[in-house]
Amino acid sequence: MRADRLVSLVLLLRQHGRLSAAALARELEVSTRTVLRDIEALSAAGVPVYAERGRQGGFALLPGFQTELTGLNHDEALALLVAGSRRGAQAFGLGAALASAMRKVVDALPESYRATAAGAAQRLLIDPETDLLSRRLVAEEVPDIVVAEVRRAVFAGHKLRIRYAAVDQTPKWRTVDPIGLVTVRGQGYLLATRSGADRTYRLSQVLAAEELAEPAQRPDRVDLDRAWQERSTQFRTSGDQVTALVRVNPARRQDLVGTALAVRAEEAEESDADGWLRLEVTFQDSRHAEWALWQLATNAEALAPQWLRDSLRDRAAAIATCYGVTP
Repeated sequence: MRADRLVSLVLLLRQHGRLSAAALARELEVSTRTVLRDIEALSAAGVPVYAERGRQGGFALLPGFQTELTGLNHDEALALLVAGSRRGAQAFGLGAALASAMRKVVDALPESYRATAAGAAQRLLIDPETDLLSRRLVAEEVPDIVVAEVRRAVFAGHKLRIRYAAVDQTPKWRTVDPIGLVTVRGQGYLLATRSGADRTYRLSQVLAAEELAEPAQRPDRVDLDRAWQERSTQFRTSGDQVTALVRVNPARRQDLVGTALAVRAEEAEESDADGWLRLEVTFQDSRHAEWALWQLATNAEALAPQWLRDSLRDRAAAIATCYGVTP
């Protein structure tokens, strides 16, 4: 909305002192022509904004055009700024709104807190895009128009019609009762029920969405954390599970355990001088079992079932042939 953009423009000028039309356009994600029209509107409304010509010129506010909000201490302001760095807002299509809100928070701080809180926030990094091994955390892209419609239905408590592309299936329209939104590692999920049964939909696979006028059939209150834990447990225990007997290097035990669904039994192998462990572990399905053990290379050996040993052997042989080595 234009009113929100005008407020954000004023706050940007308050915080930065002077900005060019191009810089304002980048911050507000609009054209420079739109910025110039907004500047004219602010001037007509009595906001003391003026232009400075020249290479270092730009737009600025007259000194003293400032308001303060008392009541926030340094730690409270820091908590808000740190919260603003979370990725959830991006997953739910609220990135631009969050940036605008943070500008308002910073602008509202007393002068004595503003610099120290902003400086302290720069010393904290939450959920960076890569870990120490440079593995990139890729946030899924969801069209704003889709996630906005989903978000409205969730907050309004209305039924939601979505066109969903389930894995290996033709996209279909379905009507659901939305319960809440969850973000995990940059991926957004819609928790809902369909015909009374629990359903979890990945937002990146929602191709279109339409909020309906009909009220959703859902409880007035919900514990999203508990609901997510229940959905996670249901997901892990569904499908064609595979139990395997695995021999693993103790140094890589945690890697195996962290990947498997469950560990049924564990013991040290007395017959091995190297002290390797023998674990009975459960995987989601055959592909999961093969993938998990392949990641550990020679640090793990599948002892049973035989088909898993054969599958890993055939994969290793194919790799060796690819690189010109006779198995």
